[in-house]
Amino acid sequence: MKKYHIYGIGAALVDTEIQVTDNDLLDMGVEKGLMTLVDEERQHQLSHHLDGHLVHAKLASGGSACNTIFAASCFGANAYYSCKVADDSNGKFFLQDLETAGVDCNIQSHGGQGITGKCLVMISPDAERSMNTHLGISESLSVEQVNAEAIAQSEYVYLEGYQVTSETGKAAAIEARKIAEQAGVKTAISLSDPGMVEFFKDGLKQMIGDRVNLLFCNEAEAMGWADTSDLDTAIESLKKITDTFAITLGSKGALVFDGSSLETIDAHTVDAIDTNGAGDMFAGAFLYAISQGHSFKTAGNLASLASATVVSSYGPRLTKDQHRELLDSFAG
Repeated sequence: MKKYHIYGIGAALVDTEIQVTDNDLLDMGVEKGLMTLVDEERQHQLSHHLDGHLVHAKLASGGSACNTIFAASCFGANAYYSCKVADDSNGKFFLQDLETAGVDCNIQSHGGQGITGKCLVMISPDAERSMNTHLGISESLSVEQVNAEAIAQSEYVYLEGYQVTSETGKAAAIEARKIAEQAGVKTAISLSDPGMVEFFKDGLKQMIGDRVNLLFCNEAEAMGWADTSDLDTAIESLKKITDTFAITLGSKGALVFDGSSLETIDAHTVDAIDTNGAGDMFAGAFLYAISQGHSFKTAGNLASLASATVVSSYGPRLTKDQHRELLDSFAG
């Protein structure tokens, strides 16, 4: 039996969520619904503009892959996360948050020189999230942070598409995938954001290599990948780069492909308040379920329920009690 169900690698960010209006986004020049990389000065400008707005979520260790690994661990998976933080208050907070969640990490003590990455998550009235991220020291995540031994002891290696924006981060993701392939460990990747597909597609192809075992994306990312407005065409395009996949469709549910059959996953009707972390939660719940031997259909149903739960409140995370409640209600 492997020590870890899932090994993840990605950014280490500390998230702060702020409620905004569409006019706020226009005034600040923030592109709605996308993740935009910014420098430290720009993030300070945004923070100053937003001073006094109501912050609905407590600080949380974030980053797309981190959110997924955190969720899988809270459901009961054994997980490991490779990342890079600085020796500052946010870095210490991040590592403590992972430790509390029961996630093993490559950083056994404080991090390096610099600042830990931060993400401003701006939530508009329609529940859409617009993210402006300063990666900080996460931008220099490299192959040095890849733990080959932990990968070999894992069932799945999970890569976040956002790593494509950093040359060293992309190289780390590619190295993690190659180590996994050589060790017979299954590979999984999330396309992460429509902007990653639009502007970094060639880099994503390098991260994927010949193909991966499992791919996560939403409808916009799938159609962007295939350069089509037809979902069926996008599905056929994905089959060329991955053995299996899950496509989230928002309020329409999801589609999951287990390598032989395509299954429709029903959505759960909720009053969506904050869509930040919905895709990350879906991937975390899904990976947990298949690592426990459940079918793709069953995994999709749990993931749909979990992502619906997380969008019904502010923040990209659920408590451990909420994860247990989801598993209890799901089993019932």
